[in-house]
Amino acid sequence: MLMPKRVKRRKQQRGRMKGVATRGNKITRGEYGLVATEPCWITSNQIEAARIAMTRYTKRGGKVWINIFPHKPVSKKPAETRMGSGKGSPEYWVAVVKPGRVLFEMGEIKEDIAMEALRLASYKLPCKVKIVKKADLENNVNEPANNSKEDKQ
Repeated sequence: MLMPKRVKRRKQQRGRMKGVATRGNKITRGEYGLVATEPCWITSNQIEAARIAMTRYTKRGGKVWINIFPHKPVSKKPAETRMGSGKGSPEYWVAVVKPGRVLFEMGEIKEDIAMEALRLASYKLPCKVKIVKKADLENNVNEPANNSKEDKQ
């Protein structure tokens, strides 16, 4: 399970996931990638499950890069506890993901195997994602969808 070695503060506030990703929105190391199309928190267990799904399908062939890291602690109060008495203790760690962020990259592998491995990994994640090629992302063919009213009607 991924988590930081040490942090300055044990507990954090929840924050907001407004806007689109301005960093980490390009495929830099591999040829294929998994891009988030909606904002979400991805836990360390979900990142690990997606990584295992990809490496198992490829039979440890090719290379997999994980571009997100869970820096944010999420606290939780115990069950059946009365109100008050402060904030709960940290339970797990999450990575804050905005639309357009490249979550995973794959390289040095055939296209059909990489696409299937990324599809299997996408089932392990809590948000909608797109499978993209490096060439498509550079030409801005697969931009993250804006959640506007025109799209929903």
